[in-house]
Amino acid sequence: MNWLLGVLRDLTHLQVSISDLADIIVVAVLIYALLVLLKGTRAMQMLWGILIILGLYLAAAALELITLSTILSKLLAFLPVAIIVLFQQEIRRMLAAFGSTAFLRWGRGPGEGSVMLNELSLAVQALASRRIGALIAIERRDSLAAWADTGIPLEARFSYDLLLNIFIPGTPLHDGAMIIRGDQIVAASCFLPLTTSHELSTELGTRHRAAIGLSEETDGLVVVVSEETGTISLAVEGQLLRPLDESTLRNALAEHLYQMRAFEEVSA
Repeated sequence: MNWLLGVLRDLTHLQVSISDLADIIVVAVLIYALLVLLKGTRAMQMLWGILIILGLYLAAAALELITLSTILSKLLAFLPVAIIVLFQQEIRRMLAAFGSTAFLRWGRGPGEGSVMLNELSLAVQALASRRIGALIAIERRDSLAAWADTGIPLEARFSYDLLLNIFIPGTPLHDGAMIIRGDQIVAASCFLPLTTSHELSTELGTRHRAAIGLSEETDGLVVVVSEETGTISLAVEGQLLRPLDESTLRNALAEHLYQMRAFEEVSA
């Protein structure tokens, strides 16, 4: 009780300046943003593992368990390198998020709100009904230019007929991904990064792994049509929403695109 009273007495004499408050708020916001970024990912599990090891080290040091504390201290010495290796994907996403604010993206193409969601959903449903495989990435805040450069540039206005013709089997562009920016088809036959997750179902093929991989590295939306089952899926932030139909796909795309648009209007 006396200890608590002493702490309270010290707090009453504590002088906090505006810069101190700003410092605390900025750090708190950064920590919150990091936790939001890691939420629901394997990185959060790895973060818990690192915290458990750190807790074991502190407990071993307090209990004077020399051997255990020495081993853990040597292990923690490699922690900075381990963080860079283990969280490289999340670090890339965070840096990309910082670099994709409204004032840094001045001069980009038309907004994603102009994507013709009805035509896109109808075209995807038509492909699914014929069991024609497709992989369609929609750019949001993060640029997909690096992956568009791996394919064939088109810079064509999006249309229902053009999408169907691109993915018809036997055509030169049907393999790989189509990338859409606003109402433009930027490129087709593009290569996307494959996810390294080992928790995916074995029934998911390369298209689904590529869709999840891109959604892990960027905030892009990736639509997948399975040629084996005709199932429509949507990859968002490392998660796969499936099965979808024309209506649910259109609603999901609209929800995520409008959320992004609202965020841009607030931050602008």
